[in-house]
Order: sequence, then structure tokens, then C-alpha cells
Amino acid sequence: MGEIRVGTCSWTDRALTGSGWYPPGRRDAEGRLRHYAGRFPVVEVDSSYYALPSPRTSLLWAERTPPGFVFDVKAFSLLTGHPTRGSTMPGGLPADPGDAKVLNAVWRRFAEGIEPLRAAGRLGSVLFQFPPWFRPGQRAGAFLRECAARTAGWPVAVEFRHPGWWRSEWADVTCALLARYGMAAVAVDMTQTLPVSIPPVAPVTSPRLSVVRFHGRSAAWGSGSKEDRFRYEYGEDELAEWLPRLHSLAGRVEQLHVLFNNCCGTAAVRAAETMQRLLSHSGADQTLARDGANTAASAPAAAMPAETHSAGPQPSRKASREA
Repeated sequence: MGEIRVGTCSWTDRALTGSGWYPPGRRDAEGRLRHYAGRFPVVEVDSSYYALPSPRTSLLWAERTPPGFVFDVKAFSLLTGHPTRGSTMPGGLPADPGDAKVLNAVWRRFAEGIEPLRAAGRLGSVLFQFPPWFRPGQRAGAFLRECAARTAGWPVAVEFRHPGWWRSEWADVTCALLARYGMAAVAVDMTQTLPVSIPPVAPVTSPRLSVVRFHGRSAAWGSGSKEDRFRYEYGEDELAEWLPRLHSLAGRVEQLHVLFNNCCGTAAVRAAETMQRLLSHSGADQTLARDGANTAASAPAAAMPAETHSAGPQPSRKASREA
């Protein structure tokens, strides 16, 4: 059984820092991270999507967290084909992903920024969250192939925001594509009432890692403000629905990251705390059942079709300061 790590997507979201969750004396940058890392073993770095991470900041993160704590770092917006503000570009470079010199410089700066985490063994994954217009096809396949070449040796997780990737006609091809490049497929929990809803499939495409991100189930996902999209309180029964799938995933990978993205006030940290408790109790129950009656079972692996290339371009959210 692989290790299950539960955490949240950002520890410095403004709504969280102003909620009172961080106690007095732990509200500066160092105190916040130390407080968070004392309660969870993983966190997603969201700020790296909005601005390139710096080596100094990454080194501080590694120094301020206990051994074994890991960071899932979100790829910079230009690297996933999202609109990018010129003010966030290094050296006054234009935010032009079509310019090879610009793209090479950004990849180099991003790699340098996360290197202290990788060197310290604290890089849990690099998350490539592709936008809703990144649809299955040959252009997207070429884009993923280039990402794989540039991230060789990194632990990489991929989240698709176009539902076509996981529809029946594409799901096996998607699994095979990610498996070929050693990329972990990201499963998501979100509302299922919208045309853009991603189904809650949980395929395994890498033996090293699986990632599940809980976005909340707000019906405002496709149209509301950031607060509307992520303002959601998970009920314990909703989290419990995922327990069989999470245990199945953990049985097939070395590490499973369960991350809560409903970052509005304390909603994400409270959901993560609840999920930790549920997993702890259900894990004990599974052990008893396995030892006493050999009833534990795991889900079958996703089918991997013959080699196929089909995949094109640029996600956004909460800007935060995580230094």
C-alpha cells in the first residue's frame, strides 16, 4: 500500500491567512509554513503559476519544513499555454510562447527555481494543469511530448480541464499517452452538472504517483468569480464517497497526494483534516478485514491501448505570496 498524503492547494491564500487558522506568532511567512507543515505532509504551490519561483524561496521552503514534507509545484502559466502577464516575465521578455528563445528562457528559469526542492528530495510533483481549450488532438500530443522531453527526471502530474480527455472514446488513449511519458493522471472532484465538468475518473498512469484534487462542487465553476467557484464546504459523506477509490489508488502507486482546492476561508484545511481522519479510520478497518477475512480488493488497472499520439496549448486563480 502506497503512502497517502493529504494537504491543500496553497497555504497562503488570503482568505486562509485572514481566517484565524494561523495562531498568533505564526502569521509571518516562516510561521505560516511551519504551522501548516506540522499538520499536513504535502502542499501545492499555487504561486508558481502566477510568477516564476526563485531558487532562494524554494530553499527557504525546504529549510522551514520537516524531513519528508513535499511540495507539488504548479507549472508557470506560460508553460501550460495560459495567458501570462508581461509583468511576470523575466528580464522584460515578451509573454510569447511562440518565441523559442522566450520559451527556452522561461523553462530554464522555472527549472532553476524548483531545483533546491528537487535536490533536497522535497519535490512531490510538478503539476501541469492544462486549460479548457487544451483538447485531445495531434497538437496537444506534440505539446505533451515536448513537456515530457523538458521535464525528464521530474515527477510530473497532469490535470486536463477539457472533459474530452476522459470521455469514453478518448480515455484509454489518454491513459496510454500519459503512461508513455511517465506522467501521473490527476483525478478531480467537482460538480457534475456542467458541460465542462470533468468526470471523477481515477486512472493510474505512473507507478510512482497519483494525485486527486478536490475543487469543490460549486455550480458557479464555469461562470462565477474566483470566490464563487471555490466557495464550497465538503460534507463528511461527500468525502467518504472517495475512500474506496483512494485506497484503490494507494494500492497501485508509491504515493498518493490528495489535495483540496476549495480555498475559501478555512474550507480547504478543514476538509483536509476530515479526510485525514476518514482515511485513518478506514485504513484501520481495511487492515482488520484483510487480516481477518481477506476481503480487501483493488480496482483493475486502466486499459492501455496501442501507442497513439493525439494531443494543443494554455489555468488561473488565486495569486498569493508563499515566500
